[in-house]
Amino acid sequence: MIQSALHLFHALYNVKGLIEWGGTLLVCVIVFVETGLFVGFFLPGDSLLVAAGVFAAAGQLRVGTLLVLVTLCAISGDQTGYWIGRQAGQALYRRKNSFFFRKRHLERAHNFYETYGGKTVIIARFVPIVRTFSSPVAGAARMTYRRFLSYDIAGGISWVGSMVLGGYFLGKVIPNIGDRIHYVIAVVVFLSLLPAIIGALRARSHSHSRSPKTDPPAALASPEPEREQSGPV
Repeated sequence: MIQSALHLFHALYNVKGLIEWGGTLLVCVIVFVETGLFVGFFLPGDSLLVAAGVFAAAGQLRVGTLLVLVTLCAISGDQTGYWIGRQAGQALYRRKNSFFFRKRHLERAHNFYETYGGKTVIIARFVPIVRTFSSPVAGAARMTYRRFLSYDIAGGISWVGSMVLGGYFLGKVIPNIGDRIHYVIAVVVFLSLLPAIIGALRARSHSHSRSPKTDPPAALASPEPEREQSGPV
């Protein structure tokens, strides 16, 4: 069991092997699952897109096709997550933990939404795990579909474009960087996790400075920010 899990983990995070085996189609599938389904929170979104850009620079993938198809899948994934949250509503917050679902990830996305409002749909694109849960939170909070769609399109284009083109230009500037792709992935993973690390440290520091009696837990907060209003879909 443990050996099988380790083998799966190694296969999923061997982005070079994934791209060589499945090409653009597999990149699209992984991005859709990561952004649209709870089970995809652990998938390697950022590193996969940067690596795909590097391989596109080497001529192994078509950069134009990659940008268009992956962006569409990223937007479609978020749409799926939004409607899951919209249909589930408050029940989403009462769902029990399982192997593929952790309530703490949902609460983290909710806190993000409380802080940034609708812009969470864009900002969360660049934050691993939060990007998987931000769309269901927006749906559960009854963000109007028109507003969500505009943020979703902007976020999908900016996320996929920056990651893929970043890898593409890196591949053009540094010869044979594909042979050292693991170093690139390590840097991307570190930069992706950096905001979460900083946020956790700030939250910990802030919690020490406040009285526990006046600090209600985020899990008890309403999933709908006061500034969000229900409207026609």
